[in-house]
Amino acid sequence: MIAKHDIEAEAWKLLERSIIYYQCRPIGTVAAIEPGSDALNYDQCFIRDFVLSALAFLIKGKPEIVRNFLIETLSLQSQEPQIDSFKPGPGLMPASFKVESENGREYLTADFGEHAIAKVPPVDSCLWWLILLRAYVKATGDISLFHQKHFQKGIKLILQMCLVHRFAMYPTMLVPDGSFMIDRRMGVYEHPLEIQVLFYTALRAAGDLLLRNDDSTCNLYNSVHKRLASLTYHLREYYWIDLKRLNEIYRYKGDEFGKEVANKFNIYADSIPHWLTEWLPDTGGYLAGNLGPGRMDFRFFTVGNLMAIITSLASVQESQSIMNLIEFRWNDLVGNMPMKICFPALEGMEWRIVTGCDPKNTPWSYHNGGNWPVLLWLLAAASQKTNRLELARKAMKLAEKRLVEDSWPEYYDGKNGRLIGKEARKYQTWTVAGFLVAKAFVENSQHLDLLSFESHE
Repeated sequence: MIAKHDIEAEAWKLLERSIIYYQCRPIGTVAAIEPGSDALNYDQCFIRDFVLSALAFLIKGKPEIVRNFLIETLSLQSQEPQIDSFKPGPGLMPASFKVESENGREYLTADFGEHAIAKVPPVDSCLWWLILLRAYVKATGDISLFHQKHFQKGIKLILQMCLVHRFAMYPTMLVPDGSFMIDRRMGVYEHPLEIQVLFYTALRAAGDLLLRNDDSTCNLYNSVHKRLASLTYHLREYYWIDLKRLNEIYRYKGDEFGKEVANKFNIYADSIPHWLTEWLPDTGGYLAGNLGPGRMDFRFFTVGNLMAIITSLASVQESQSIMNLIEFRWNDLVGNMPMKICFPALEGMEWRIVTGCDPKNTPWSYHNGGNWPVLLWLLAAASQKTNRLELARKAMKLAEKRLVEDSWPEYYDGKNGRLIGKEARKYQTWTVAGFLVAKAFVENSQHLDLLSFESHE
């Protein structure tokens, strides 16, 4: 068994090996450094992946790479009006970028989803970019960076894209299937929880970063805070599920007409899955995976629920209920490797219809109920925020036991995460960075300041 300090030292060596350089400056980390494997797009720097590397570097007191990353990715942001319908609109950040060279000159190429499977645009990239910019400023005190005109313009473009007039009656953000970490068809279109929580977090970050130096910016700032208030209410009121709420849904009347109705989304009681009534503990609860007209996705999605705790979107009571659920259903949600991206998996005819018979997302694999060690950092941060560190330490022991031996894989398969993922890359950078960040959060609660916000309560 490798000593704990040796595990951390190996993780840092791997993270430093993954660094990408541009014009002799560090600007990001590649997705994976598995030797001898086909690169595909794992040799690129993904914005969502790098956030974990960035947090590790900021905590370590090495902010240069993060500053360079923020500057260079801002230069890649789409800023032109969307004249060509096949091009990204203004404000969108790329999913990933790569350093290339021609005739001795280096340049960056960005992928806005053109090369992605099914060509789905990365809705979450711009949200993670805003969140990381605030984290960088919190860690360094470098307010001069976001005060620059092109940074303020970039922030405004993101906000204008997210707050645009919509064909919608609710404050949530409408997105296509597969537009965030779950980037393949999994029935996560419309208003998936992860995007709504990232949207909330990005709006709060923007509230700290936006300079109110003219009327238009002041109006934008006011729009951010109005949207935050309605979004917070909406998610807490309509996405929350516990036993009390489940009983309300079970007794809902359908097809109600008018303004003052209990069943605002016309959810039918028969849509409550059989597994949920036995699975949900008396003291547990969580935010539903999705909500739309006549449709409630009752699956548990880890990123959205744990980020809701960290950022104070979930109330204090709701946060404790989510942690109660994780503790009570540890074998289902954590198993042998922290932790499941969602629960339960889609199986049988439901898998065929919802995923389109996706061979990579077979039941209990990859995004369909697979275990992702990168999510350890979220569990650690949420445990620290709720003063439930015993759960984080228990999860860390599982990770320390296997990650080095298994060569830091991307994901694990099986109901309990006992198998290394069938197509998982080894030496996955965000697996390494996630471990380092989780360890830092467990050891020092002050690191949570990089991501957390004061509660609305």
